[in-house]
Amino acid sequence: MLKQLKERITPTDVIMWLIGGAILALILIGSTATLRAGSYSAHHWFDFIIFGLAQGSIYALIAMGYTMVYGTPRMINFAHSEVFMSGPYTAYYFAAAMNSCGFLNEYPIISLIVIFIISMATSTFIAVLLERVAYRPLRAAPRLIPLITAIGASFFLQYTFRGLYGSGFQAYPVVKIMEGHWMIGASVSCGFRLWSLSLRH
Repeated sequence: MLKQLKERITPTDVIMWLIGGAILALILIGSTATLRAGSYSAHHWFDFIIFGLAQGSIYALIAMGYTMVYGTPRMINFAHSEVFMSGPYTAYYFAAAMNSCGFLNEYPIISLIVIFIISMATSTFIAVLLERVAYRPLRAAPRLIPLITAIGASFFLQYTFRGLYGSGFQAYPVVKIMEGHWMIGASVSCGFRLWSLSLRH
């Protein structure tokens, strides 16, 4: 048993475990020192935990997508992050349009469902289109060809969305129900102008 374990463990594995152990030790020491100093209140720690879980969930979702794509067709999809980005970035403009009309805060549940559906539908559409047009014809090709194609698809999607939406930072509007405020029975003061929204560069 011990002999088999020695054969399976490589020097690279040992180095990676040592690096991981050192990072974990630094995290534990730093966290303990911060807790003893009392620099942050319980409310701050709660915010840190929620933010960490939210951010970590996004990273985990992207990593899971990479793993699934590599595990099934055995190719590295360099355009995976661009596909992931396309949905939320497109849905932002719908959220901004609904916010400008007042629809977002007056009907938050419906608005959030619409935003989620638009985001998922956009990413799904681009992923399926990319697979059918760029990746499926190259299934039997040598491995280097799909790899180069994936890099090209990544650049193509990056510059396409940069041309459509610009390269500036965009933040989703704040939904008042998330802050504990919700007007029930209010009327929308303007027309629902989703389709007349001009894309900003």
